[in-house]
Amino acid sequence: MTIPAYPETAVALKGKKGLIVGIANDQSIAWGCAKAFRALGAELAVTYLNEKARKFVEPLARELDSEIFMPLDVMAPGQTEAAFDQIGKQWGRLDFMVHSIAFSPKEALHGRVIDVGREGFLATMDVSCWSFIRMAHLAEPLMKNGGSMFTMTYYGSQLVVENYNIMGVAKAALECAVRYLAAEVGPKGIRVHAISPGPLATRAASGIPEFDELMQKAQSKAPARSLVSIDDVGRATAFLALDGARLITGTTLYVDGGYHIID
Repeated sequence: MTIPAYPETAVALKGKKGLIVGIANDQSIAWGCAKAFRALGAELAVTYLNEKARKFVEPLARELDSEIFMPLDVMAPGQTEAAFDQIGKQWGRLDFMVHSIAFSPKEALHGRVIDVGREGFLATMDVSCWSFIRMAHLAEPLMKNGGSMFTMTYYGSQLVVENYNIMGVAKAALECAVRYLAAEVGPKGIRVHAISPGPLATRAASGIPEFDELMQKAQSKAPARSLVSIDDVGRATAFLALDGARLITGTTLYVDGGYHIID
């Protein structure tokens, strides 16, 4: 069993129900988040991108004892709505949501921002930013007793990171959306956060040119002199869903060993 056991905190989120979107395999940030939430006692709904991905995600969903396991491709018309409809019918409520997906067509991601085509730009923004706004819209009425919404970003939203290109633009929009959403749903007791991990060896990151060099730089320059793990990200994210964090919202939380403060 790979789910960590914390006897003293295993009931911290007992009875809470959450949606995890973005598990592709056991290296995914979303998997690190799912493990942390489950270790705190939460019940989880898990999605998979398509039938090809299902064989990798289903064993992980079983480890999490997920009673809701369903497909979710945000680019497929109606699938996002169907996922939240299923949660509404089966659970009747939602306490937290983790959005850990991003996408940019290769020609858009690998080229200069100034050269990006309209279709590549729209596809990047659609999956990497708008899908979170749409999920937040659908989650809001299910968060009847408050809740928390999380999405994943990267500090290439704030500074120009070589080879991050159009994804940096999308992440900047995403972080701004987090602030606006937090202001809008805050009166209902719903918190909204962006989590900004340091460089991680995930499948999504493998599409970024020279990513290995970026990881080496992060490890050598971060104050903690350590690369972040998916478990580090998961534990930090789960913390923000606890009652002790109920007055923290609209933030971008860096989980990167302090790398973002170094020139």
